[in-house]
Parts: sequence; structure tokens; C-alpha cells
Amino acid sequence: MSFQFFLSCLYFFLPAYFVNMAPPLAKRIRIFDFLNKEVDSKKRFMGQPIFGSHKTWRGVIFGILIGFIAVYFQRWLYRFPGPKSISFLDYNQINLIWFGFLISAGAIFGDLIFAFIKRRLKLQPGAVFVPFDQTNYVIGAALLLTSFFKIDILIWVTLFIATFVLHVIFNRLGYHLGIHKNKW
Repeated sequence: MSFQFFLSCLYFFLPAYFVNMAPPLAKRIRIFDFLNKEVDSKKRFMGQPIFGSHKTWRGVIFGILIGFIAVYFQRWLYRFPGPKSISFLDYNQINLIWFGFLISAGAIFGDLIFAFIKRRLKLQPGAVFVPFDQTNYVIGAALLLTSFFKIDILIWVTLFIATFVLHVIFNRLGYHLGIHKNKW
């Protein structure tokens, strides 16, 4: 695997990375507070919350909006030789609305799937669930995107591993800087 391939994988997945960062950011800056309503409407399944109180419509909507902005920013960057040379996609040819929706909703979907699984396992929000806490949005995006776009499995494997490693590095750094409560 070349460095350019690795960089191309990260660039391709950039919108999902932003989607993953968006819900806690929206909470912190108190944007879209009127959407601070639980996705599961406090309903329960098998005696546990479906997703939990920390999964809100604010995070879902803000995440998808941020994902769209990132995709359109990539399209704008596509006219420059550097970004164009590392792009797996031709941003002038793909349906940006469809791609933006799938990568954004996929990232959110992956997060919700694993929140659902964690609740069934009676794990509290924030409890360690390695490696899925670090990669759930990669899995969700892969499930939705590969249904409509031909994306090589090597890209997904690279993203899964790279996302896990980068997540651990940045969370450890954030923990030592006092930004994060957990090392994971």
C-alpha cells in the first residue's frame, strides 16, 4: 500500500470523519438545541433504551448537514491538481446529493447500530466497546455506500484500521490535554 493510497482513503472518508465529530460539537456550541430530542423517543426494547438519551436528532441532523458541506467542499477542491490527484471519485460526475447523503447517513447509521448493540449488552453510554466505538461509522458508511457505489474492499479495510489507530492516538492526546474524559 502506498502513502498516496492511504491519503486517498482518508480524503475519500473525510465527510464521515466530520459527521462523526459533529454531534458532540453541536452539543458543545449549543446549535440546534430545539432538536435536542432523543432519536428513540425514550422508548425501550428488551428492557433497555433503544439507543439512549445521548443519541439526539440534533446530532443526526447536524451530522448530516456537516457531511453535505464536506462533500461540497471536496467538489470545490476537485478543481485543484492536488486534491484531484488523491480523489477516488470524480466529484464533477457523481451525484453529490446522493453521495453526501449516503456517506453522512451511513456514518450516523453505524453509530446508532452500535449504540443499539451496546444497550442490548447493558453497556452504558461512554462504556468502552473496542473496536466498535472507534469504527462504527466506518462500518455504517460501508454498508450504505457499497450498495450504490463500487468501492474496493481494500479501501474499507484500510479505513477500518486507520480510523481505529487514529482514533486511539487522538483520543489519548485529547485525554492528556484534558479535552476528553476517556483514553478511548
